[in-house]
Amino acid sequence: MMPASKTTTISPALITSVEPGSIAEEIGFAAGDRLVAINGQRPRDLIDYRFLCADDQLDLEVLDAKGVAHRLEIEKDYDEELGLAFETALFDGLIQCVNRCPFCFIDQQPPGKRETLYLKDDDYRLSFLYGSYLTLTNIPPAEWERIARLRLSPLYVSVHATEGEVRSRLLKNERAAKILEHLAWFQSHRLQVHAQVVVCPGINDGSHLVQTLQDLASFHTGDVPAVASAAVVPVGLTRFRPEQDELVPVTTAKAQEVIAQVQALQAEFTRQLGTTFAWLADEWFLIGRQPLPPESHYENYPQIGNGVGSIRLFLKEFDAIAPTLPSQVSPPRTLTWVVGNAVEQAFAPLALRLNQIDGLTVNLTPINSHYWGQDITVTGLLTGQDIATQLAEVEIGDGLLLPALMLKQSDSQHPEETYF
Repeated sequence: MMPASKTTTISPALITSVEPGSIAEEIGFAAGDRLVAINGQRPRDLIDYRFLCADDQLDLEVLDAKGVAHRLEIEKDYDEELGLAFETALFDGLIQCVNRCPFCFIDQQPPGKRETLYLKDDDYRLSFLYGSYLTLTNIPPAEWERIARLRLSPLYVSVHATEGEVRSRLLKNERAAKILEHLAWFQSHRLQVHAQVVVCPGINDGSHLVQTLQDLASFHTGDVPAVASAAVVPVGLTRFRPEQDELVPVTTAKAQEVIAQVQALQAEFTRQLGTTFAWLADEWFLIGRQPLPPESHYENYPQIGNGVGSIRLFLKEFDAIAPTLPSQVSPPRTLTWVVGNAVEQAFAPLALRLNQIDGLTVNLTPINSHYWGQDITVTGLLTGQDIATQLAEVEIGDGLLLPALMLKQSDSQHPEETYF
């Protein structure tokens, strides 16, 4: 049985900024105003907002920052955007996760931090808008119908295992066993998903992993493959995780085993499907101490959000700008470049190239996360505490280079602030 549809309250959408030169600025919108309705309909989320704003005549109901109601009529080109950015993508609240996955990173955090760190979303709308992963275990019938009616594709799905018993064990949810039925639904509606498999040694690895990837590949057929791609990701554990969670970390030997296993399947998929289909996250090669595949291996980077090919793409982009680098800088300067120690070997050649610039010294400084209790750490999981502690005795020089993915960009539900 699917869960019953819950009653939700649609709040007026809080406007956080207005794009300069936009229609919205021209007619007087300002941050703090709230959008109530478009052509008599209250938008539930940014998806509704986009569809409703596609009309060339709009009747808007608005509350200004003082709570005064206004009604505005707008004529525009059907594809012309208003230029409004909102506090959140969801005006009727977040669809919460009902699973109890032991490897959930949210449950592996210490208590007492900012509230947004503990939000467990399992919301198909955020998956469609931002590429976040969901499990499909918490979608009532009306929402399945909406996905089909609005053609919300692709979605990003945490599969982890296709064998019902194994997936239910991982998600601690009996409904998780229906994953093959759910994928068949996408296939019947000519909609797509990108799949994710987080490998937990001793639970869904070995023959279970082979079965999962072969099952997923069986949905990669026709002109609109229901499963467009799959990513295989190692489980990430922290020192704050619950006790007796059944989980063990991925060792170098386990990483090498999974790499060999998946690479054999990749060769099979390439012959049968004409695509690699299932990709290994970069972390496998870092943990397994093996070289990354060549850039051509990643095709069009369908799983870049899962860290599949992100290092190769970064190296490719660096190679593209390298010819434009100056031969010298003045005045001379010394910079400290902080990265996670997982990428030290991959990024060392970049630092070497930068240090060929006369007057520039870049000290690549790989560190791990004491905060999370990890010996090997990707850059995105480094905290300010890690940096302050491990660089306390380091001569920084003239500046500190921090990768953008380490920084919290906003206080909104998602860091993306997009104008529509």
